[in-house]
Amino acid sequence: MVFGRRSGWQRDGFESHEGMVGVLLADGSEPKPVLLDLGSGGTFHESSDWWFYDGTFRRPTAVSMRGRCACGWRGTTTYVIDWEKVREDDNPGVYDTNGPYEDWEAHLDDVAERTVALPEDLAELLGQVRERLDRLWLEDDTARACAAMLKGCDELEAIIAQVGPEAAQVLTDKQGDAVAEALGMTEQAARTRLLHYQHLTRY
Repeated sequence: MVFGRRSGWQRDGFESHEGMVGVLLADGSEPKPVLLDLGSGGTFHESSDWWFYDGTFRRPTAVSMRGRCACGWRGTTTYVIDWEKVREDDNPGVYDTNGPYEDWEAHLDDVAERTVALPEDLAELLGQVRERLDRLWLEDDTARACAAMLKGCDELEAIIAQVGPEAAQVLTDKQGDAVAEALGMTEQAARTRLLHYQHLTRY
């Protein structure tokens, strides 16, 4: 079971596709973030955490929840919120949000399927590099292992600085949504990544 998490859902490699529980009002609309009075000189904080839409303090009352993603995706399946159960437990963190989470996971599976596939030999090599760097901890004292790990990272950065800018420059001229899909990112995250590699230099 996956229960109400107080932070967003993330999957390695797809950080810009952060997921969370979204809510719907009785009219089927998605409410705006609620304003929370922090009690410090009129300071307010915005939040879209589902448990704040309980109708108290003149806040909207959500009737159902669904999965949502930072990319704009919204789950098509909705789940009724039992506010009596939420109040009975007096802890929204134990309320079952498994449905929205699994729907978001299915969305991430779909995103992953549409990304560009690494050549098998390259994916294997990268896995071997990661595994070999991890094994250094077991083969040497801490100082020497760390020095070797950093030297390995330095070699990787040299490769990235050589091939990254050229690849980013080519992709910059392509359609933003196509690039984002290939990289498994939102368009904003993809633009940020391309800019990063375009201006990458070897220090």
